Order: sequence, then structure tokens, then C-alpha cells
Amino acid sequence: MNTAQAGTITLGEGLTVNRIGFGAARIVAGRRALGALEHEAGVRALLRRVPELGIDFIDTADCYGPFISEELIGSTLAPYRSGLKVGTKVGLYRREGGVEFRVSGRREHIFEAVEGSLRRLRLDCIPLYQLHRIDRKTPIEETAGAFADLIQQGKIGYVGLSEVTVPQIEAFRALIPIASVQNLFNLVDRQHEAVLDYCEREGIAFIPWYPLATGLISEKEALVEIAAAHDATPNQIALAWLLRRSPCILTIPGTSSIKHLEENVGAADVRLSDDDFQRLSALWTGTPLHDSGGRRSDEPGFDA
Repeated sequence: MNTAQAGTITLGEGLTVNRIGFGAARIVAGRRALGALEHEAGVRALLRRVPELGIDFIDTADCYGPFISEELIGSTLAPYRSGLKVGTKVGLYRREGGVEFRVSGRREHIFEAVEGSLRRLRLDCIPLYQLHRIDRKTPIEETAGAFADLIQQGKIGYVGLSEVTVPQIEAFRALIPIASVQNLFNLVDRQHEAVLDYCEREGIAFIPWYPLATGLISEKEALVEIAAAHDATPNQIALAWLLRRSPCILTIPGTSSIKHLEENVGAADVRLSDDDFQRLSALWTGTPLHDSGGRRSDEPGFDA
């Protein structure tokens, strides 16, 4: 069992990783990735299992916890195995003691945040630094300029965006290179198909958050039948569909369970037939999941 079976993808000019990564939001307690850590020993065991399965990309954010996810990753895995890369995000934050998210793309916020992420992750350079949300109150030139300066200073390697439209991607690309886009996307919610197609044409990695649409895909009859035919689980089939959907997709299913982590990695062994792929593709009704377990499509991807 190893993610290498799913192949690799290259972000930017030289960040090559296996196409099944790990989303580290669910290692934090709380539905909105907010709260005290539960079962710390189990979480650390889970994180140590990640590279053992061939996973060489971990996705997190400074607002998960807040800060707890990054701290756990750094304190458990640093010094990192050769080839293991971590991507984190900036731009969403909570006021002290607050629950609601605020957005900031201001230069001073990004510069302060990157220092905290570097310290918690125990890195000298963050391989992929992603803007969690665009701050509409801050000029794009200010936000992009901050990222460009961080690249020049050697504190980050590549820049990614999250929950963006094609025009927004193009606006950023006019100022700085963009290596990845992380939008909500899964088997039953493909409202960002146009963004995915754009990324594929332009050689940009597309990282779907909420890739398993937890609690929604398992009830789909076609998915259950195809899973049984492949001696696989519905989650494995859903991930296999994403991997087949586009070569630019990098999946980052998240979990707090070693059993589920290993199950997700098993998707690398699934090979869907053309009929399977078409039948699964027909599950999308064209209606976005505005609420999935209380999550709106504009909220952070906490099981990304």
C-alpha cells in the first residue's frame, strides 16, 4: 500500500509530489477546526504513519486550531523525511477567543503569519504557501507583492490560491506565478469545473478540498455498486474518480483515523473502467452544496 501507485504531479517548476496527499484539518478538535486537541498520542501516531504510506505532501493552515495543526505537524515530523513537503495557508484568522473567520490579505498580516508558520512547522522555507481567501478590501497588488517578496527572501517556495474564480487566478498570475488552486470539488459538487479545466490547460495543480463529501457520497447507489465490484470502499472510488478526472488533480483527503488514512491510500490501487467513470460522472446534478453538514461552500475546507 503506497500512494506512489497514483502517480505524481509537479507544482510550479520543481515541486513534485505523489497525487494522494494528506489534509491536516481534521487532526484538530472541533467541527470548525477550532478547539483543544483530543487524543494527542493518537494524532501523533497518525502523522507518523503518513510518510510511511508514501504520502509526501501535507496540507494545513495557520487557522486550523488555530495554530494547533501546524504545531503538531512540526513537533511530530520535523526534521522531515527527505521528500516530505508541507503546504500551509494564510489569510483567514480568528480574533482571540472568537469563532468567526476574518479575511486579511494585508502585507503586514502575511509577513507576521509566515513567521509563525515557519516557527511552528520548524521549516526554513514553506514549499507551498497558499492564500486561503482573497481579501476584497486589500489591493491585489499588495497581497501578491507580499508573496513575491517572501519568495525572494527564501521563506516560501511557491504560491497557491484557494476558493478563486478564473478571472481572479488570471489577475494574480499577471503579478506572480501561481502553482496551485484549492477549491471545493468532489464527485457530487463540481461547481468549479471551469476552474479545474483552466488549471489543466495552464499547468496549474488543482487541489480539491472536501474531496469525499463526507456523509453524502456513501448514499449514492451507483457509487456503492461500483465500489463492491472493485472490492473497494465508496471513499476509495470517490478518490479514484478525482484522480481519473484530471491529471492536474492533487487529492488531500483528511482524517483523524489511521484506519481511514490507510483506506484513502488504497484508492491508488483502484482503476476505474470507462463505464465506471461515466456512470460516476453522471452523479453531479449541477446544484452546488451550499450546506454540507452545516458547511457553506464559501467556508474553509476543514476536511480538505
